[in-house]
Order: sequence, then structure tokens, then C-alpha cells
Amino acid sequence: MEASPQFTSATAEVLLGFVLWFLVLTMGIGLYRWMLILGGRPANGFRADSTDVPPFGQRLGRVRDNVFENLPAVAALALLAIATGRTAVTDPLAMPLLYARLAQSVTHLASTSVPAIFIRFGCYGVQIVILVTWVVKLAAS
Repeated sequence: MEASPQFTSATAEVLLGFVLWFLVLTMGIGLYRWMLILGGRPANGFRADSTDVPPFGQRLGRVRDNVFENLPAVAALALLAIATGRTAVTDPLAMPLLYARLAQSVTHLASTSVPAIFIRFGCYGVQIVILVTWVVKLAAS
């Protein structure tokens, strides 16, 4: 019997985590829309940008879009580190990057209050600092 594959780095785990979070949010949008359809909404009556649904649905769409918009930078840097064997550069901050993304998303889903906006901004700032740190360190190594 073959052993199950193991991730060799936190960077790989975080890349999978970002993709998984995107898929969970996408399925959440689908489930949300199905609930609206079962409530009488026409199946072809949804805008792609989620601006025509109640506020929670709008936030859910925006959260998913935020993840999608940031995934290319995360994926490019993570794959560069993995492909070049330099995950020692990215591993230490990989999990904090994912945790900051999850915190930003959950805060956005929960509230649009001013304090929540500041929390989201702080979480996004953490992600940007981590990505810039990765760029600098990967370019220097």
C-alpha cells in the first residue's frame, strides 16, 4: 500500500488553502443562489457581480472576488519558491498569510461596520507586507 502524499512545505499547504477557500466561497455563492431560486427567483435572474442580491450575498460575492484577485500573486510566489527549492524563504510567513486572508474574509462576511472595515484593512495590510517580503527575499536569494 502506498503512503499518502505529504506536503513538503507550509508554502504548498497555504497554496492549497487559498484554492480551497476560493472553492468554498464559490460553492457558498451557488448554495445562496439556489436558496433564492427555491424562493421563487428565476435561475437566469442573477448578475455575475452579485449586485442584485441581498447584502449578505453581495458581500459573499465580493469576498470570493477578493480571494480570486489576490490568488495569482500568492500562487506565483508560492510556485516560484516551490519550483526553485526556496520554500525556506516563504514557509515562515505562509500560515500567517493564509490566516490573514481567512480573517479578512470572515470579517467582511460578518459586518460592514467601520471597525470591521479597519480590521479587514489590517488583515489585507498583513498580506501585502508578507507578499512584498517574499518578493524581496526571493529576488535576493
